[in-house]
Amino acid sequence: MSVREESSAITAAGKPVSRFGARNWAGIVVVLVLAALPLFLANFTIFQLTMMLIYAIAILGLNLLTGINGQFSLGHGAFYAIGAYTAAILMEDAGLAYGWTLPAAGIVCFLSGFLFGLPALRLEGIYLALATFGLAVAMPQFLKLSVIEPWTGGVQGIVITKPDAPFGLPLSQDQWLYYFTLVVGLLLYWFAVNLVSSRSGRALMAIRDNPLAARAMGVNNALYKSLAFGVSAAFTGIAGALGAIVVQFVAPDSFTFFLSVALFVGLVVGGVGWLPGALVGGAFVVFVPNVAEHFNKALAGAVYGVILILLIYLMPTGAGGLVRKVADFIGRRMKSRPDR
Repeated sequence: MSVREESSAITAAGKPVSRFGARNWAGIVVVLVLAALPLFLANFTIFQLTMMLIYAIAILGLNLLTGINGQFSLGHGAFYAIGAYTAAILMEDAGLAYGWTLPAAGIVCFLSGFLFGLPALRLEGIYLALATFGLAVAMPQFLKLSVIEPWTGGVQGIVITKPDAPFGLPLSQDQWLYYFTLVVGLLLYWFAVNLVSSRSGRALMAIRDNPLAARAMGVNNALYKSLAFGVSAAFTGIAGALGAIVVQFVAPDSFTFFLSVALFVGLVVGGVGWLPGALVGGAFVVFVPNVAEHFNKALAGAVYGVILILLIYLMPTGAGGLVRKVADFIGRRMKSRPDR
């Protein structure tokens, strides 16, 4: 579904109000709630919420590739790892301030994604997913190579110094990194929404819906698909850089294939093609495994699987589909009321 899909509801005064406005108000409420949470929670919970935002950024990038452009990827954990190691190496070896590592990680991952997308242009559907699966499986082993061990630290990884709040702000390290991540996430979400609403976004969706028709209309399918891969990888790389700063440690075994699966699951749960669903997906990635382990440590995997199956049955189109159904139901009920 296009982000710019429009519908209307009826206010109490009987005047139509676009759902776009309602979405704006809902977004403002969500941002205000997210901004207030760290003021009332313990540091560990703040850390979990920060990781939720980081995974939401990565899922947002994956959604641009899969939901908007229609390319399937099971290897975005590799770009997350590239972004994390870029930040770690620049901070610890080059002495670069942590804030500047984010654009650096984005650029490195954009180039990596673009270059990977070029040979993958001949692949579609499950074959592209299989190629990205190979990338995710190979990445941890690549990071352990002795040739690059002076930079990556090999199996020992890299320990990162946790930054303090700047300008003497009365915030703990966890609170500051939460707000820093929130601001970065909002900027990237704004960029993603504007990208999807632009001419380039319409071209990406045209390729997803009908590649032949898009090519007939003058769209350069190969270029746009490669760019989509690059932009998606850049988002995920920035998320990886933030993850490295927050966790304070990177190691090859932290970026296994299961990370890619977790991001893909978060995408599906949040809603493929619904950008706000990235936040729901991030919450699922962080909190549902903890809930499953708290329920029964011995059967945590089974409980997680049951929860996932139930969610897919109850929300086959993810949280985005559920929100649209609720909004349509409320709209129909309000329209059916007699005018007073």
